[in-house]
Amino acid sequence: MKAKRKPDASGARRKALAEQGPLSRASLRLRIVFPAERQIGPGKADLLEAIGRTGSISSAARDLGMSYRRAWLLVDEMGKLFKRPLVTTAAGGAHGGGAALTDFGRALVAAYRRIEDRAAEAARAELIAFESDLDDV
Repeated sequence: MKAKRKPDASGARRKALAEQGPLSRASLRLRIVFPAERQIGPGKADLLEAIGRTGSISSAARDLGMSYRRAWLLVDEMGKLFKRPLVTTAAGGAHGGGAALTDFGRALVAAYRRIEDRAAEAARAELIAFESDLDDV
């Protein structure tokens, strides 16, 4: 049972806790914070997925409603967290340039989404006993 992810005002997706009932209107936003305040959360995962889908940082940024500069800075920040690259880029020009997720980048996004799914399931399992007591949320 996979809950649909819905965009919030920032464009990031939230993991719904249930498909129906009061918990369906609750969501989980998971952020993993590493030393030096480097982090991976739903927005960065969305950006990496968009780069993989569009083949371009600028197209991914447009899809997510952010500036190219912001997207590039986020990719650069994530790149500094790992020894291996998440994204490869090619300069524009006659052949068009572009960007692509590396195998490592795809594996990281997949791992983050699995962690997100497991955390949402754990939250749902803990909160289901309280669902009937939720006020009109």
